[in-house]
Amino acid sequence: MSTKLRKLAVFALIILWTASIAAAQTGVKGRVRTNSGGPIPNATVTARQNGKNIKSTKTDSKGRFQIDGLAAGVYSFLFDADGFGTGLLQGVEVKNGSVRDLGERLILFPDRGLQVIVNGSVFYKEGTSLSGAKIDIEELAPDGTFKKLATVYTNISGEFTYKRPQGRAKLRITARFKGAEATKTIDVETAAIYRLALTLDVSRTEK
Repeated sequence: MSTKLRKLAVFALIILWTASIAAAQTGVKGRVRTNSGGPIPNATVTARQNGKNIKSTKTDSKGRFQIDGLAAGVYSFLFDADGFGTGLLQGVEVKNGSVRDLGERLILFPDRGLQVIVNGSVFYKEGTSLSGAKIDIEELAPDGTFKKLATVYTNISGEFTYKRPQGRAKLRITARFKGAEATKTIDVETAAIYRLALTLDVSRTEK
């Protein structure tokens, strides 16, 4: 083979190699998050075209994902995760040789039908409702310690609400007001409303 033909063959191979890489890198990437900005790990993201599922992947611990190897065209992206409602992003155009970044556009909201809802009431020792009590919600960790999840306050009716995705957990609920404190521990698992009442050793008439 002459030097000229050898150069042409090498050039052709380079073109084919570049084209194959470009095709492999055609796709989308992005991040699935909550409406408050937190990542949603292990969410499923599916590329759909003409009513058919083309490719799927899972998000990482930071809620990020990438789907490669898509043909150029217009897609819809279905995304969902346990404890959240399903999301759908339509009309996404994917072009050859590029990975389209969907950024922060994939947002999921908690599915109220798949939530653990803790409804609590706090009372003075006389039995009347106590508003403005501080409520700390903690979860028992594998190492035996309690990890703080949230802090809320009782409303004018002495009630509070805490919501989380369904799943087995042991929660410790502590109410505090004017130096008085009361605690209850509850086990939650399936989606349901869990109710509890806490009475503090403080009088309504105390200043």
